[in-house]
Order: sequence, then C-alpha cells, then structure tokens
Amino acid sequence: MDVFGLLGNPVGHSLSPPMHDAAYEELGLEARYVTFEPEPSEIEDAIDGAEALGIAGLNVTIPFKQDVLDCVEADDLATRIGAVNTIDFTGEGAPTGHNTDAVGALRALRDHGVTVDGARAVVVGAGGAGRAVAFGLADAGATVEIANRTASKARDLADEVPGATGHGLEADALADLLADADVLVNATSVGMEEDETPVPADALHGDLAVLDAVYRPLETRLLRDAAAVGATTVDGAWMLLYQGVEAFERWTGREAPVDAMNAALRDRL
Repeated sequence: MDVFGLLGNPVGHSLSPPMHDAAYEELGLEARYVTFEPEPSEIEDAIDGAEALGIAGLNVTIPFKQDVLDCVEADDLATRIGAVNTIDFTGEGAPTGHNTDAVGALRALRDHGVTVDGARAVVVGAGGAGRAVAFGLADAGATVEIANRTASKARDLADEVPGATGHGLEADALADLLADADVLVNATSVGMEEDETPVPADALHGDLAVLDAVYRPLETRLLRDAAAVGATTVDGAWMLLYQGVEAFERWTGREAPVDAMNAALRDRL
C-alpha cells in the first residue's frame, strides 16, 4: 500500500484527506492519505523519517512551506516562488520539492474557459499565495500587475516576476489597473472572516475573470460583486482542487479523477 500525506501544524482543518482518498477509491488504488503534525523544530527529521519509512509523497502546508526548501531538491518554479507544497519521494535520489499552487490557479482558470496566455492579470496580495499565482501567470504568458496593501512588498515581488509591476491597493490605482485587465486574482485572506472585499465593486467589469483564492465561504463578497457585473467567477475551491490534482498526478503517474475529488471536497465545505 502506498502512503501519502500532509505535513503541517495544525492540520486538523485540512480538506486534502477526503479529496485524495476519494481519488484512490475511484481508481481502485491501494493507498491512504494521512496527516502529520511535527513541531517546527523537527521538520528536517520529519522529512528524513518519511523517506526512511517509504512514504511516497507529502503535501506541505503552513508553517512549513518555506522550511522544507532546505530538505529537498526543489524544482525551478518552487525555488523562484520560495515555497514547496508538494514533495515527491518516488524518484531516484533525494526527494524533490514542487509548488502546485501556481498550477492549481492556472488549471482553475482554464477549467472555466479563461485564456491566460496574452492576458493582462491583476494579482491582489504579495504573500505566499500571491507569489505562487504571480509566477504561474507570468510563466503562462500573462502580463502581471501585483497590488498589495504595502506597495513596497508588491514592487519587491514584481522585481522577481518577469515583466510584472507592483502597486498599492488604493481604490483609484486598482480601478486603473482593472480597467483593461482580463483576469483578477484575490490571493489575500480578505473575505474569509468578514463579508469584505479587497476590490471596490465599481472597479469590476463584465470582461473580467475573477478567481478568489478564499474557499470558505465559497461565495465571497468579491465573487458576488463580480457576478453582478457579468464577470466570470471562479471560487477558491477550484484552486484547492487542482493543486491537489496536480500533486496526485505527479505522485501516481495516473490521470486524476477530477469529478470524484471535486465532489469529496465540496461535500466538506
């Protein structure tokens, strides 16, 4: 039996186990997905232990996405993003580290008919999710504008992302950025705890595709505002789904049963 799992602290809230277990059941795979919750000081020992025990793959979540970079051979994208959320132990040599958040966002958009290559994209947020989305969009051929509450942090990230520029979150600045934009991604936690949005409703328009990385609630104020003006809306569960799909396919070499994984995920939301 293959064992996969999630490394984080805490991990009790995670929706990854039911999503991956649904995939194993759908394909008849002898596999299980379990959670591990080491102390921050034990992360290197945890990776070594997982390799020694023959664990096939791990997802990584807060607070370890940066810490595990020193414990694996990270690929180019994960190195540039500065975070690993998927570890693969199935190859020869040292375990490899990858970031599937970037691909998750891209697949979520494409699943909703959004063309990324050649698009003008605005990413709100310059934290971990913002970094992943910005690099992913740029690599896929989009022109990326990064907006963040602390404008200097947006500009610092833009200096790393090919062709990107950084901006503050002032309403007028956002309105100017979005006027000709094709894609908007909220990569902040705004909208998770309160019925708030990082983007004024009057800055949105019907030619936008709006992805909100927040998945609790599924329908955020940003997505309601976007739907009201006729924009294409993509809730955060799609990004969560496709980062898991990407990890599953990397580990198993099998095409993921996306419908079964999506049903299991949404059943828990």
